[in-house]
Amino acid sequence: MVDYSVWDHIEVSDDEDETHPNIDTASLFRWRHQARVERMEQFQKEKEELERGCRECKRRVAECQRRLAELEAAGAPRGELEKLRAEAQQLRTEERGWDAKLDELRKKEKNMPWNVDTLSKDGFSKSVFNVKPEEKEETEEQKEKKHKSFVERYEKQIKHFGMLRRWDDSQKYLSDNPHLVCEETANYLVIWCIDLEVEEKHALMEQVAHQTIVMQFILELAKSLKVDPRACFRQFFTKIKTADQQYMEGFNDELAAFKERVRGRARARIEKAMKEYEEEERQKRLGPGGLDPVEVYESLPAELQKCFDVKDVQMLQDTISKMDPTEAKYHMQRCIDSGLWVPNAKTGEGAEKGGGGEAVYEEIPKENGDGEKGDA
Repeated sequence: MVDYSVWDHIEVSDDEDETHPNIDTASLFRWRHQARVERMEQFQKEKEELERGCRECKRRVAECQRRLAELEAAGAPRGELEKLRAEAQQLRTEERGWDAKLDELRKKEKNMPWNVDTLSKDGFSKSVFNVKPEEKEETEEQKEKKHKSFVERYEKQIKHFGMLRRWDDSQKYLSDNPHLVCEETANYLVIWCIDLEVEEKHALMEQVAHQTIVMQFILELAKSLKVDPRACFRQFFTKIKTADQQYMEGFNDELAAFKERVRGRARARIEKAMKEYEEEERQKRLGPGGLDPVEVYESLPAELQKCFDVKDVQMLQDTISKMDPTEAKYHMQRCIDSGLWVPNAKTGEGAEKGGGGEAVYEEIPKENGDGEKGDA
């Protein structure tokens, strides 16, 4: 049978509601609580003094018995032994007195009424913080190797996540694949967005961009909380699904800014590719003297350009004969170095734009400008 008598003596003066109208209830409660706390502190102090005195008495009894045993073993005089035995007997009497006082105090403590400070005590107290440990900074080579390995292993899953549209679908997919919640996934999605924009798949780019910002927001939340991203992505979805207008505007503004950055990166990539292509084509066009026939043609006087346009050798010879010899020599030498004009060609036409067809080259005496005209 359960004994409920322990609940009969409980002091809960702090919880009383009824007091005289002329009494300040709050002040009365504070005074009662303070008086009770002072009584408890005084009782605890008395208890500690008794326990300290009891321990000291027991220590002296043990010390006396040790000395008595040593003297008996050494065959000490009888008078000295009797004196030490009397001292030990007196110490044991004192010890019983200390024990009696301590027992009486414990009984008094047991019969004291309970109050709000003694009704309960913590059985145990433990706090656990899921804090991400500090990591050493990785080198660029390590990051690249880690990213490449991750993409090779999970590329299909990353692309599946990038194609999702609904919040619930994204949350469920990340719950089933928590390893995707990381920097590598975000980096891959960014690169994929740029690739899609370069390929002019604009609608698909905008969809993947949305999922990219979702992943970046999760990573930023993890940094602010100093936890592993896998431990807080559910918090993001809970927050975004119940978000106020300001939070959603922040998300949409970041999404719009990201799309604009992607378009800028795509344009820069296209421009770079075009420049590289044009340079490759220019290198292919270079003539035997290392000049570009297109650039040389554009630098010619209009009358010489017309000769090359109609591919009329006689017209070219007539035009050169009318020009200043030094200027004519300068332009014709540039035509030869660019392959725009092939002197003494054995096959094909003499004047071509772009230097097409096979040609046979002969040494041209550079000091004789008239000789060049005759070869033409």
